[in-house]
Amino acid sequence: MEQAASKTCEICVSASGSHYCLECEQYFCENCTGFHKRQRVTKHHQFQSSSDVIPEGKSKCKDHNEDLSFVCNTCNVAVCISCVTGSHKRHDLSKFRDSISRLKASNEVELYSKVQEATTNMKKIEEGIQAFDVKVERVVKAITEEGTHIKAMVDKCIGEMIASVKDQSRKERDKLIQKMAVTKVDLKAGSDLDKKLNELYKARNDGKLLQSLQTLTDDIANLTIEPLTEYPDVHHTAKSVTDHDILQLFGTFNIR
Repeated sequence: MEQAASKTCEICVSASGSHYCLECEQYFCENCTGFHKRQRVTKHHQFQSSSDVIPEGKSKCKDHNEDLSFVCNTCNVAVCISCVTGSHKRHDLSKFRDSISRLKASNEVELYSKVQEATTNMKKIEEGIQAFDVKVERVVKAITEEGTHIKAMVDKCIGEMIASVKDQSRKERDKLIQKMAVTKVDLKAGSDLDKKLNELYKARNDGKLLQSLQTLTDDIANLTIEPLTEYPDVHHTAKSVTDHDILQLFGTFNIR
C-alpha cells in the first residue's frame, strides 16, 4: 500500500497526525484523537491509522489542464468542468468517484458470480467422477461374478470384457478429468483477476485507475466458464446361463 506523507495534527498543529478521522477527513494526534472521541457529537467517529490513508489522485484534462471531475458515460471518458460545458454538453455524466465505485462494485459482483460458477462446476465434476467410479466397479464386479459361473473356458473372454470396460471407462473418465483441468484454468483466471481487483482497491482514484478498472471489466467479461457436458453412464446386463448353455460351449462326443 502506498504510504501517505507524514502529516501534522490539524487540531493542535504541533504533534504528529498519527490518526485520520474518516468523518471529518482530518488528521489527529494521539491526544486530540482521545479528546475528539470524548465529545458527544463526535464520539462515534471512526479513525484509521494515517499510514493507511490512500491519498486522492488528481489527473488533469489534456485539453484544458483542469482536474478530471466527471465521467462522460456517453463517450466513456473522464472529463473536466470545461469539457462538461463544452464538447460534452448535454451528455450523460456521472461523478468521477461514483463511476470508480460503481465499476469496483460491478467487477466484484461479476467476478464473484463467475468464480462461484466455476467452483460449483468443480464440485459437480468431482461428484460425477466418484459416482462414475462406483458404477465402473459395479460393472467389473458383475462381470467377474458372471465369469465365475462359466469358469475356466470363459476366463479369457471375461478378461477381455473387463479390459474393454476399463479401457472405455478410462477414456470417458479422462474426458471428465480434462473438463476438470479446464475448470481449474477458469478458477485460476478468476483468481488472478480477483488479485488484480484487490490491487486496484489500493490504487489512487485517478484516470489510470479508471482505465485499469475498465480494462479489468473487459477481462472479466471475456472470462468464460466452460459449461458442463452430460456425464457418461455405464451399466451391465447379465445373461442367464443354464447347464445347457454351458454344454453348448463344448464339443460333442459319440460312444459307439
